[in-house]
Amino acid sequence: MARRYDPERRRRIIDAAIRVVGRSGIAGLSHRSVAAEADVPLGSTTYHFKTLDELMVAALRQANEGFAKAIASRGGLEDTRTDLATELAGLLGEWLAGERTGVELEYELYLAALRRPVLRPVAAEWCEDVTVLLSRRTDPVTARALVALMDGICLQVLLTGTPYDEAYAREMLDRVVSGS
Repeated sequence: MARRYDPERRRRIIDAAIRVVGRSGIAGLSHRSVAAEADVPLGSTTYHFKTLDELMVAALRQANEGFAKAIASRGGLEDTRTDLATELAGLLGEWLAGERTGVELEYELYLAALRRPVLRPVAAEWCEDVTVLLSRRTDPVTARALVALMDGICLQVLLTGTPYDEAYAREMLDRVVSGS
């Protein structure tokens, strides 16, 4: 039997892994569960991703793209006439108001780096990429502080179930930006 060429299979496997983690958490992730979700043979998942860690790295990288796309879609970060704190608070509001399971999934994969050292460089990439982006509007130390604050605000909203308070976020972000 001829091998069927499927250039999108790797991406479908990653998408399936993200859906499995979104539905069942990291504990539910296996080559078998991903193969079933992607409707591909089990051998396809192990061909593209020898280990679950490799698959989780790919899934975290793809999940990280969600926040980067949110930043890019707003465009206000590039415009020096916009208030940075207001723009970032609005960005967080849009991101947290989106599909909640998607945001939770991104953080579940992100926090999996605590137990899986192979994920740490990918989690660090996200922090560094956002820091570099924010450094266009402020100095690198302030940019890193903004990333830490945004991360903390998101975690608090996700973990406590409290609604996102954009006015509070804007005020705290402004304090970091202005140094007061």
